[in-house]
Amino acid sequence: MSDITQTMDSESLAALGEGHVAYIRAMRSEEVKRLFPEAPDLTPGLDLFAVLSASGAPILLTDSRDAAFANAWAHDLQAVSVH
Repeated sequence: MSDITQTMDSESLAALGEGHVAYIRAMRSEEVKRLFPEAPDLTPGLDLFAVLSASGAPILLTDSRDAAFANAWAHDLQAVSVH
């Protein structure tokens, strides 16, 4: 076995998994504007779920974890939960 280390620039790292992986991130309604600046004002204290591309670009916001995973799978993306 060999120990090979490869370096990757930040752009390549951000693109890793693009079109193949979606990240599901739980968030509170107070955090939504940071990822979805065009989102309307939401009631504070809501538990929501964001679907993000491999590069971190926002795809979808929903109030259902199941809906977030279903959306990723419907677009042939491997869904990964982010904590």
